[in-house]
Amino acid sequence: MSDVFISYARSTEEQARQVEEALRGAGYGVWRDSDLPAHRGYAEVIEERLKEAKAVVVLWSVEAAKSHWVRAEADTARESGTMVQASVDGTVPPMPFNQIQCASLHGWTGEVDHSGWAKMLASLEALMEREVEPAGRPKVRTKKTSICILPFQNMSGDVEQEYFSDGISEDITTDLSKVSALEVTARNTAFTFKGRSVDVAEVAAKLGVTHVLEGSVRKAGNRVRITAQLIDGSTGGHVWAERFDRDLTDIFEIQDEISRSIVDALKVKLLPQEKKAIEQRGTTNVEAYKLYLLARQYWVTGNHGDPRREERAMRICGRAVQIDPYYAQAWAMLGYTQSNLHYGFNLSMDDGFAAAHTALSIDPTIAEAYLPMVRRLEEQGRTAEADEKMAKALELDPESWEVTKEAGRLRRLRGDIPGATAFYEKAVEIMETDFHAWGLLLTFYQAQGDSENVIRAAQKMVSEAEKALQEDPSNGAALGIIAGGFAALGEPERAREWIDRAMLIDPDNVNMRYNFACVLAAHLNDNEGALKLLDSTLSFSGPTALRMAETDPDFASLRDMPRFQKIIARERKRHGLTEESVVAAATPPAAS
Repeated sequence: MSDVFISYARSTEEQARQVEEALRGAGYGVWRDSDLPAHRGYAEVIEERLKEAKAVVVLWSVEAAKSHWVRAEADTARESGTMVQASVDGTVPPMPFNQIQCASLHGWTGEVDHSGWAKMLASLEALMEREVEPAGRPKVRTKKTSICILPFQNMSGDVEQEYFSDGISEDITTDLSKVSALEVTARNTAFTFKGRSVDVAEVAAKLGVTHVLEGSVRKAGNRVRITAQLIDGSTGGHVWAERFDRDLTDIFEIQDEISRSIVDALKVKLLPQEKKAIEQRGTTNVEAYKLYLLARQYWVTGNHGDPRREERAMRICGRAVQIDPYYAQAWAMLGYTQSNLHYGFNLSMDDGFAAAHTALSIDPTIAEAYLPMVRRLEEQGRTAEADEKMAKALELDPESWEVTKEAGRLRRLRGDIPGATAFYEKAVEIMETDFHAWGLLLTFYQAQGDSENVIRAAQKMVSEAEKALQEDPSNGAALGIIAGGFAALGEPERAREWIDRAMLIDPDNVNMRYNFACVLAAHLNDNEGALKLLDSTLSFSGPTALRMAETDPDFASLRDMPRFQKIIARERKRHGLTEESVVAAATPPAAS
């Protein structure tokens, strides 16, 4: 019986062979279909080997995501709890496998210190609890070690300081995620417990983790107090606890100390490159760091479709890079906020390309810095180059919310609905509160006839947008999403009520107006109303909205109408786009 079964698509046989050789070198017994005996049926042997295997390594690729064989093998492994998955070309696993951690082997050529390979090996060891026998010592077992970092409580007495405590929690989560021997609960999942009084043992049991980290942050002037407690999920006992009363200038040292203490307390192996990665903060200037956290808070929670969201984040990041000109993360955020304003809102300003180049010249590993480049190349019709930059961003950080959404937007522009669906499903896995992504998923599910998921997405649209309105009652994007959710749930009166309310509160929100046109056409059978709204909205939108309208499944009932075609032709002319350029941008590449 082999330890590991390898599932893959035929186009990635060379990568599968590399994985097989590396696993054998690590001491595993491996089976893949090159070992099929000539005298037995294929399906019979596959089923037998799958049942026998202690672990099933699924190598996802564009072809594998479409393969019924690979998906069936992955589903069998998922149900039995033996699946370990990796992407060999940046492809996001299809649903429901995208809800499970996936290592990245994109660009891997067999290096044993590659972070994706280390992550996969750690998962295999934890899954099978392999016995190892060092010379002269009794056998020991490698146990699966996992942790959830709960959102640190803001004890500052000022809700405006929430961005700071959230940022601390996210940074510690990011640090520990770099340790290949440790499984870390995603930020999105951990933040579902924010603001709730929880029993740590219950949290550990619910999430299936061995440990939980909780803490609090109190910031007053130039002083900060951070408390942190690492708790054993099975006993509820403290494994490690510490309180830090320091100057704010020591914040980076505190975060490093917390991460190192947790690694030491859990007795997990920390590779040299992982230690170096944890200690990289991007800046040593506390004021620049605080501004970056504040800008990201505005970016994540702001009113999608309102240019003031991007303008605020852009101004704050601009100040951060003035303070520290070598703060690559701030340069990257500056770049993609500028890109959004230039292309999304048709504003005459820098498109973020220069800021993105500056970020990459400082730190070439920042995935988000590639996004303004992707946007410019796509707008210029250089789709192959745009795809190359997009693949690089996904390789650098497949767990980035911004990168995942941009990849989904690109697939959507090309008319690749299944591909867009996979990326937006990943986006809501990373950040469940992203009601905008839920709204797009509803459109994609409806286009694919997936009625069950249409209802699920509509319910999530309403519930997550309602939470956003509690924080900001004037959030036009949230108002618009609620209207769309009610329309999809078969409540047209409530949908129109919310549309009317939203148009009074935020009439200039481009994204909201566009979405209302979608709602009227796709759910309320009001083609005339949809055309009227789309006409006025596209007239002051950027070229991105035009490209979206060209391929949007919600406008299927409008596409053959002369008035729709007249609107599109007018906007093509206004933006200097030929029919051929728009069609080319909307055509999926052959490999998709």
